[in-house]
Amino acid sequence: MALSAQENETLTRVGPGTPMGELMRQYWLPACKSSEIAAGGAPLRLMLLGEKLIAFRDHEGRVGVMDHRCPHRCASLFFARNEEGGLRCVYHGWKFDVTGKCLDMPNVPADRAFADRVRAKAYPAFERAGIVWTYMGARESAPPPPAIEATLLPEAELRVTLTMRECNWLQALEGDIDTGHFGFLHMGSVDPAELDASNMHAASVIDRAPSFKVEDTAWGAMAGACRPAGEPGSIYWRVCHFLFPFWALFPDGTFEDNVSANAWVPMDDTHTMVFNFAWMKRTPPLRTTKDGVTIPGLEFRHDYLPQTSDWFGRWKLAQNASNDYGVDRDAQRTLSYTGITGITLQDQYVTESMGDIVDRTFEHLTPGDAMIVRTRKRLLGAARAFSEDGVAPPGVDDPEISLGARGGAFVAPEGKDWREAYRERLAHAVGPAPRVAAE
Repeated sequence: MALSAQENETLTRVGPGTPMGELMRQYWLPACKSSEIAAGGAPLRLMLLGEKLIAFRDHEGRVGVMDHRCPHRCASLFFARNEEGGLRCVYHGWKFDVTGKCLDMPNVPADRAFADRVRAKAYPAFERAGIVWTYMGARESAPPPPAIEATLLPEAELRVTLTMRECNWLQALEGDIDTGHFGFLHMGSVDPAELDASNMHAASVIDRAPSFKVEDTAWGAMAGACRPAGEPGSIYWRVCHFLFPFWALFPDGTFEDNVSANAWVPMDDTHTMVFNFAWMKRTPPLRTTKDGVTIPGLEFRHDYLPQTSDWFGRWKLAQNASNDYGVDRDAQRTLSYTGITGITLQDQYVTESMGDIVDRTFEHLTPGDAMIVRTRKRLLGAARAFSEDGVAPPGVDDPEISLGARGGAFVAPEGKDWREAYRERLAHAVGPAPRVAAE
């Protein structure tokens, strides 16, 4: 059943005071790469949940995330001088440290200064996995930091990739948990005979219409897409997860070591920054034929435009809506299902083609969309519970529950309960975090 217009509005709007925006503000959010701000360097413009912020690193290496407006006359602190101890607004010289504390107001006579009573609006921040995280909620004390497994990897073993997407966060996230599209959008041109039968992932191409099992979890929702595996009496499962508030663990890999996650962080209602965390030691996913040839269209491609300093000038792909994502119609007819190169770009053009914010009242959903439906229900329920009754959203106070989540594919005996098979696989999975059995 399609969503109502009001439900769609609730799910997609993330600014201050909106139900979904207030829910997201209860969590620590990835803000930017640590490498994007240098000690004593220029501030960085950040758009997060519809708020115009800046991030900077003072001369001692401390990180600050704050409203870009100086609390004196609202001039932008993006243009501030990064001096020892903090940022100095160039308009009248007021200076603020990383916590927002006013250190100096030199345009006010000393006997009338009130720096101790002025603060810039600043949010707590910390660094982990090469990322600056910030907490934008109203609690006096921030909740515990997130415990998404991929974010706990040693930096030397972690690859973090950022990409901006010009559409609403939810339709971007839903691409990750809609695992049924893999056999079409990414592998639609592949003849199963081209794949090595010993590669269990070939099952996702042999059978492009899987059945789905979906259930609620403590951290959000999980789904298993099942198909007959290559060997008799076995079932091929591809498991994905939604984790509050905007995380997806996708099944593009072998379950035992598929430590990866995507954070679909809303910049505002119509722009999203995806943070992809991936363990560099994981088993490579299916990308080649049995002859070792890269499947057409799946070549890795991340061509970025030059970074600019505006609110939406970071991590934009060179192939985008303005040039039809580089689609090659000749290749689409003869070689590649989409004519577009790279999984990231294929996902991006599909979700952006829906519009800035998709009108979900227009949808006609199928049983294959069960995970999409379940995730929307979980989000709506949590947003209402928080806004109406103050119930803390899942995982805010106990983030370690996320360690029960792992996306990936595995083969299990036919007739075995998929959740039991999942728990058994999880208990023996490889990764940086201690295993927590899913309940």
